[in-house]
Amino acid sequence: MHHFQPNKSGDWTSEEFEYYGAQLLSLLKRHFDHIRHLPVSTSISPAELHQLLDQPLPEQALPFSETLQETWDHVIPHLTHWNHPSFHAYFSNSASYPGILADLLISSLNVNAMVWKSAPAASTLEKVVLKWLAEMIKLDPATDGVLLNGASLATFYALVAARDLHAPIDIDIRNEGLIGHTNLPKMRIYTSDQAHSSVDKAAIALGIGLNNVVKISSNENYQMIPTELKKALEHDLKQGYLPIAVIATVGTTSTGAVDPIQPIAKLCRKHGVWLHIDAAYGGFWNLVPEIEMHAEDLSLGDSLVVNPHKVLYTPLEVTALFCKRKNALANSFRLVPEYLETTKEDGSTDYMDYSLQLGRSFRSLKLWWVIRTFGKDGLAKQLTHSIDLTKWLSAEIADHPDFIQIASSPFALICLRVIPRKIQAFLPTATPEERALLGGYIDQLNRAILEKLNQTGTTFLSHTVVKQGYVIRISIGNIHTEFRDIERLWELLKKISGETIQQLTLPSFVD
Repeated sequence: MHHFQPNKSGDWTSEEFEYYGAQLLSLLKRHFDHIRHLPVSTSISPAELHQLLDQPLPEQALPFSETLQETWDHVIPHLTHWNHPSFHAYFSNSASYPGILADLLISSLNVNAMVWKSAPAASTLEKVVLKWLAEMIKLDPATDGVLLNGASLATFYALVAARDLHAPIDIDIRNEGLIGHTNLPKMRIYTSDQAHSSVDKAAIALGIGLNNVVKISSNENYQMIPTELKKALEHDLKQGYLPIAVIATVGTTSTGAVDPIQPIAKLCRKHGVWLHIDAAYGGFWNLVPEIEMHAEDLSLGDSLVVNPHKVLYTPLEVTALFCKRKNALANSFRLVPEYLETTKEDGSTDYMDYSLQLGRSFRSLKLWWVIRTFGKDGLAKQLTHSIDLTKWLSAEIADHPDFIQIASSPFALICLRVIPRKIQAFLPTATPEERALLGGYIDQLNRAILEKLNQTGTTFLSHTVVKQGYVIRISIGNIHTEFRDIERLWELLKKISGETIQQLTLPSFVD
């Protein structure tokens, strides 16, 4: 065993780098080999964790072996492990082994893919993988695109381009801004009442304001209702508002619902409004043949976001924003100071021109590695596996008398509400007051079940609140998840739900 002395300069020799790198990979191999024996999350309190990790600023270099050991002893046990086969919260994602190694290489090279000249191969690979991603979702491969860190900023950037495009011709927003223009009509954005909160945040940042985000009602399947969108657009146009964008969602955060893109796109074309499609979660599930058969046409949007780090087993952070309006993103964001001026060469792209970000990591490499390693067919098979596991669990839930599935997503997402059969039998004859009271009891029951499930450390789920009330969400998408993991989840869910139902004291009118 090697015993290296801390280097006073702070960095290692290449021999130390190789040695500690090998140690880390060995520890990671052991981590994944035994991951099913690890708790998915931790129950430690914030105060206890801070006390455990808070140390004085090191004045001198410490042996890295100590740092590595403390990482494994004190940091890793107190994470929520998103890359765990029993992690089913939020949108379950995972990092594949080639993606993990690609991140190591990206950090090692530490290139900045801002202008083509600053990282030629990085910029060229970005163009290549964007073309591949476009082909996967049946988009024109020549569509403008850029890799970003997340879907929230992708939506913001798309809305900046939409705002700039729809500004009155006599107002130069880029140079004059929005301040002081008394003749500028009030801009509005339209989206479903199920849309992601990033739409609201974008409106805040754009200066459009939350009051000008018009939430369109959703139907019983939590899809935007096109006729309600039509009414809102026509009403606002008569009132003198300026509709700049509609955001439709393919895979809503709460229930995985899919908005009807075709009629929404038709309305947008009729009124000259930009259509942004948030397919961050749902876009790549179209690689599954049975989903592709009924998939919405994503090419109908003016802009579109899809999220490889949510679905394609690529480590955070990598998201793709596509824009069919040629040069719209660059027209909003291109600003080149003298120190970044370079001689333009045919076929080169300066990706700093497509967003606010100047310092950009070599995101394209990890996508290139992952797509080459799996191939389109391999990625489709992995996604199909998650769909098959979801279908099995959905069928089990449907057969259980105390469980009700809420909504029905085509993707690997289940929303359920535990409602004891005694309450289900009573509800059809209940008065509105009794229904409201029982709704509170059911919400309380589901909160307690979720809390107990997560406290076991055996699984980790999340929740949402929809029209029916508080529901438990189960997202299946981790590359490590196998049937045994879902079977164990199902047994645990039945056990804890049964025990919690037994402890629930119902109102006397139910008995």
